[in-house]
Amino acid sequence: MTVALRPTSLSEALDALGANGAVAVAGCTDLMVVDHAPARAHATVVDLSRLPELRGVREDSGGLWIGAATTFAELRESKLVRERFPIVAEMAGTIGALQIQNRATVGGNIANASPAGDSLPVWMALDAEVEIAGRSGSRRVPYDEMHRAYRETALAPGELIVGLRLPAADEALEQRFRKVGTRAAQAISKVVVALAARVHGDELHGLRIAAGSVAPTPVRLRAAEALVEGQPLTPDLAAAAGLAAAREVTPIDDVRSTADYRRFVLARTVRRMLLACQGGEA
Repeated sequence: MTVALRPTSLSEALDALGANGAVAVAGCTDLMVVDHAPARAHATVVDLSRLPELRGVREDSGGLWIGAATTFAELRESKLVRERFPIVAEMAGTIGALQIQNRATVGGNIANASPAGDSLPVWMALDAEVEIAGRSGSRRVPYDEMHRAYRETALAPGELIVGLRLPAADEALEQRFRKVGTRAAQAISKVVVALAARVHGDELHGLRIAAGSVAPTPVRLRAAEALVEGQPLTPDLAAAAGLAAAREVTPIDDVRSTADYRRFVLARTVRRMLLACQGGEA
């Protein structure tokens, strides 16, 4: 029989997660689906929905702090998010459909660690840090280091994602997001890409491009970044960066798409995103 616990503080939740076989839940949009088919059960389920320490969006040293139990609907509607990080609000509006957005949480999407998780490339492109707590203390992990392998994160047993910290963004920070799926809603990504860079004339600086559904984990497209960084951006250079991006990923054939299609779409998407930073093709 499964024991359900509903802690009302972070310390209570961490104590509960120390129990053998305990699993944390918030919106439960992933866990219920994964557990249903094999009729898998858990000894202890720890409901995080009542923890105020994990909720909300607030300013933080010029950037933003986003609680792990914040829903994607709350992100989509947040004035702070829309003003500072419009690609976060855009991404939040693509997660499932409205019912899913009202339940699914930021921390749950990260901890579930699906390579097709729509939020993951966004946090990577925005150079986020993950705030993690455990009974031995708290720590911060750069988002680039969060995903270790397929559905494996930097979380140690008994640890919990508390929130995300996004660094300050100014008006020069160009932000782009693109999800390619079968439908506009309730679609798992075939390819998902996020980009952030500061525009200086015809050059991009601090360029970060991240993609999902093209490897066992979300990935930084570092070869494409290096090709473009600090160089006058031309259509030829954007096209070369797209091809570089396609060469550095390892997509698979599955029921949603083929590896060749994913590489093709990734190359085109990266090219278009780069040109859009200069007011060109969107």
